[in-house]
Order: sequence, then structure tokens, then C-alpha cells
Amino acid sequence: MVATFPPMLHREYRNDIAVLRLHHGKAHAIDMELARALRDAVAELGQSDRVRAVVLTGTGSIFCAGVDLFRVLDGGPAYVDAYVPLLEDMLYELFQLPRPVVAAINGHAIAGGCVLAAACDYRIIANGPGTIGVPELRVGLPFPLVGIEILRFATSETHLQELVYRGKAYTVAEAYERGLVDEVVDPDRLLDYALEVAAQLCAEPSARFRITKQQLRAPTLERIKRDAAATQERVLDAWKDPTSTAAIRSYIESMRPTQ
Repeated sequence: MVATFPPMLHREYRNDIAVLRLHHGKAHAIDMELARALRDAVAELGQSDRVRAVVLTGTGSIFCAGVDLFRVLDGGPAYVDAYVPLLEDMLYELFQLPRPVVAAINGHAIAGGCVLAAACDYRIIANGPGTIGVPELRVGLPFPLVGIEILRFATSETHLQELVYRGKAYTVAEAYERGLVDEVVDPDRLLDYALEVAAQLCAEPSARFRITKQQLRAPTLERIKRDAAATQERVLDAWKDPTSTAAIRSYIESMRPTQ
């Protein structure tokens, strides 16, 4: 059974596993609409009796290119004030979803796309030219606390500062070496294998997984609940600062293909 919820987020059911597929523009960049659709879909699946696990994937050669920087520039401060809290809510909902969530990373997972994958319980990436990393500081934007805490949970302390400070886009092999992904598979096996892993994770009675996941993530969730509000204003101010706007424009220009 295939459903659309809404057009930028395709939803398909494979028995008791829900497959959420990002399908929003060329790069599935996270704008206000996609963030809201993901937040609402994840919250709904968390309450559904028919869903025992979730697979999150992208379309084509890109998993997710992260925040839609063009919308940030076009929308200005008013857009940022509405968007950043929504982005934080979406990532929090995904991170605490009481179901197994497997990321089937079909290609590039950059910035918010990397954080999106990191919020999942298990990350499988297609072997190929796709890259993964968080260039936020290179772009000129500080991380919301939710993003930092998700990366802290998903990545070893050995590699966290390199990941965040240097903002490098890692190859598949480099990402595996640093623990950003758990397994590498051939592209034509990606979805089927992700479904196999999801089925394994939800094979036990759901309460066992839910309790274990909560125990693993409780310290991170507690830090987010305790500190997110106190840091959000500083993050919003930094995103709206003219120097950040200039840095975003410079970054976008640097990413344009040369003739």
C-alpha cells in the first residue's frame, strides 16, 4: 500500500513497516513544509498500532541536502523565527520515536540531512559517490541544540569535534570509519536490506525495544529538554545576523558548478 502525506513525503507500508521517502525538489532540502510533514508523520506513526518500525530514505541519488538555505535567505528573520523551532521539533520527534527507525541513506546526506540520519536507530548507506557530513559552521550557522545532541549521541567523542568543526563531507568509507553509518551495502540492495534490519529490530515485543531505546536516549533527551529553550534565542539571533546571511550567500556561491 502506498500513500502520499503530503506530496513531498511518500509513505508506503511493507506489512508492519512504514517506509517514509523524501521526495521534495531535486535535493529534498528541508523547508518549512517538509519539516512540518516529517514532524506530523513521525508523530502519527508513533501512535499507530499497525506500525512496528520505520525506514527513512530519499529519492534518486540524494538522501537529504539539509536546510533549504534559499528559503532562509528569501524568508528573512520572520521565516527563521518560525522555521528553527519547527526544525527542532521535527528532529526531536524522530529521535524519540518509540519504534525502531532505520535510515536507508541512498546518497548525499548533508547538514540537516546528516542530522536526520543520525537521529535514526540504525544507519545503512549505499556504496557509491554519496557523501555525508555537517558543514553548518562553514555555511555560517550554529547548530540548534537538538542537532548537536543528536550528533553527540550518534558519533563517538573521538570524531565529534572533527565532524562539527571542520564540516567535511565524508565519503562512504570515511563515514563508516567514523561511525557515522553502521553498514555499507550495494545500492540495489539498500531498501530491501533496510527493511530486513527494521524487521529484525521489531521482532521482539515492542515494549522491550521501546524501554531499551528510552534508556539509551534518556540522558540526551533530558539535556535537550533542560537546555534547548535557553539556547534557542542565541541560535535564532545568530541565524538572523547579517554576517550569517552573507556567509550563506557565499557558501551557496561556492557550491555552484564551475563552467
